[in-house]
Amino acid sequence: AGDIGVGGREIGYMYGQYKRLTRSFEGAFTGKDPKWGGSLLRPEATGYGVVYFTGHALRANEGADATMRGKRVVISGAGNVAQHACAKLLELGATVLTLSDSTGYVYAEGGF
Repeated sequence: AGDIGVGGREIGYMYGQYKRLTRSFEGAFTGKDPKWGGSLLRPEATGYGVVYFTGHALRANEGADATMRGKRVVISGAGNVAQHACAKLLELGATVLTLSDSTGYVYAEGGF
């Protein structure tokens, strides 16, 4: 999947090379441009998936009624996955405290 500096064009190139080298069209390569079989929702999918997975883990540990509302969350990263996870967490009522990249982090005690 694409992230910082890697988009649909680069993923498409890698998928093309995979097909050329393996002489195979089987398998999945996420992040392709929709004209090459990618999803229109793709940019959000992995970040949302992280949040949905975390929600399931939360309910398994805190009970079926547990939600993200009011949870204080730290996110390691600032790329595509982190940005969309942050947006979904905010939508669900969580408080996101941090985002980071290879040069450092930002911290908002009261959340973003």
